[in-house]
Order: sequence, then C-alpha cells, then structure tokens
Amino acid sequence: MTEPDLSDLGAFVAVTRARGFRGAAALRGVSPSSLSEAMRRLEAQLGVRLLNRTTRSVTPTEAGQRLLDRISPALDDIAGALDTLNSFRDSPTGTLRLNVPTIVAQRVLPPLASRFLRTHPGITLEITTNDTFIDVLAAGFDAGVRYDESIA
Repeated sequence: MTEPDLSDLGAFVAVTRARGFRGAAALRGVSPSSLSEAMRRLEAQLGVRLLNRTTRSVTPTEAGQRLLDRISPALDDIAGALDTLNSFRDSPTGTLRLNVPTIVAQRVLPPLASRFLRTHPGITLEITTNDTFIDVLAAGFDAGVRYDESIA
C-alpha cells in the first residue's frame, strides 16, 4: 500500500464534513470532480471504501468514520499551525542576532537600532560585539558588520 497524499486526506475530511462534493469543493476552491477523483484515489490506495455516495448525499462508511475521527484532530492541528504563520507575513517578528565590532555597537548602531525597533516592534535585537573576524553565520548570527578588506 502506498502512503496516501495529505491533500487527499484533507479532501476526504472536507467531503465528509460538507456531506457532499459540491459544498466541499466550494469551501476548498476546487471542482467537485477533482474531489471525486481524490476520493477514488484515496480509496484505491487504502483498499477500503470510505464513502457511501448517493445522488443526494455523501456519508462516511464505518471505516470512513473511524478514519475521520482519527485524522480530523491532526489535520485541524496542522491547519492551526499553518495559521500561526500568518503573523509572520503581516510584520516581521522574532530575534535578530547581530555580531558587530565594539565601535559600531557604540557609535553607529544606537540611532539605527532605535529607529529600526520603533518601525518593527515585533523584532528583538540581540547584539554581540566582537572585534575579530569570525564567520558570523556559522557562529549562529543572522548578520554581522565588519570593516576591512578581509571579509571571508
């Protein structure tokens, strides 16, 4: 048995929740025939009929209901996890780790950093001073400032 595609499992959940292909298709923004094909493919891969189809409704079989009960919470968790990414699209958030020479941290960064932090309140700056040449990315920093012609 080949592993079912996650999108086919999502289609299965949508069809069973909507009790039909048209309603599920409208919610997912796809055609009813593509959902029907996904269900045929899923049932073939699993070797089990998951849906009872009539001209008026679609209901899960006993096997389909058991599958629905088990995978619905997991798919809902995945959808919720993906929704948390929306806040990252709206405005940047997180920690920005910089490695800079001491003189840059004292003279150059203060006015730049304060303006940057006002513009991007979701960012936390973590500034480390280091006057030697290091590979800032390998050391775990997001960016670094160096002056001289010896930048690696």
